[in-house]
Amino acid sequence: MPAVPEADGRNFLDPKVLTRIARLEVRARTVVEGFVSGLHRSPYHGLSVEFASHREYVPGDETKHIDWKVWARADRLYVKQYEEETNLRATLLVDASRSMRYGGADGGMSKFTYACTVAASLAYLLHLQQDAVGLVTFDTAVRRSLPPSSHPSHLKLLLHELAGTEPDNRTDVAEVFHRLAEEITRRGLVVLVSDLLLDLGSLTRALQHFRHKRHEVVVFQVLHEDELVFPFQDNTMFRGLEVEQQILTEPRALRKAYLEALDGFLGRVRRTCADLGIDYMLMSTHDPLDAALASYLAFRRRKARAVLKR
Repeated sequence: MPAVPEADGRNFLDPKVLTRIARLEVRARTVVEGFVSGLHRSPYHGLSVEFASHREYVPGDETKHIDWKVWARADRLYVKQYEEETNLRATLLVDASRSMRYGGADGGMSKFTYACTVAASLAYLLHLQQDAVGLVTFDTAVRRSLPPSSHPSHLKLLLHELAGTEPDNRTDVAEVFHRLAEEITRRGLVVLVSDLLLDLGSLTRALQHFRHKRHEVVVFQVLHEDELVFPFQDNTMFRGLEVEQQILTEPRALRKAYLEALDGFLGRVRRTCADLGIDYMLMSTHDPLDAALASYLAFRRRKARAVLKR
């Protein structure tokens, strides 16, 4: 096992620190443990169960469920009852297309490495919650697929599949997602991790299919910091990763138009997700990884509260 950098738990969330950790399994664990150490309370409590009501204590009940505040007021022992959610089945969809290979010139994480770390961290967290989690990597077709499982050995297999995938080919979700929407027969959570550099119409129809099947959907759009700020100054040769095209240009002349086009595209993606009731988060490869975990946990809490209000 490679040595873990000496830093406090929160520093493990920094992508620059995580690049020193070679194994995906180690990165995932350090992200989750660093995230948990930075919270005032563990995120695992209250995710699989939500408080519903009280009942009077009877001998044999676990004392940890006694509500001592009620006892202080009523001088009688009551235990908290919880309403269990159905077992969560989550499927992680990770974009393994060629555009995800971009990593910039700073030696930092590529989009694909960052996306894999996000997916692995979520899988690790779901595994700790004893939820079933599956994996699909895709480009124009399904590359690797594991059905959801909560078996103790399943997490290692999932991480092995992620680590063994090399991004290649173009992105096309038109056929892939429609097939997956039909194959995932049991309602569950679908988490998409992708740069979303694809036809927005195809993406919209694919996401609509998942929602039509009544899946909950979370989208993490991962872009490299270069794509978000366009920092290039000198004459630069830009080469397409998914198209055979290249252009030599003076980037400062393009920066304003590029950023305006990007802002328009991101706005359309956000509106699409909002219209479909999908949680969306834009992530830069320079962002700490706890952002993905915090977003996921907030999503689960909102859904849990919605269920209890029905």
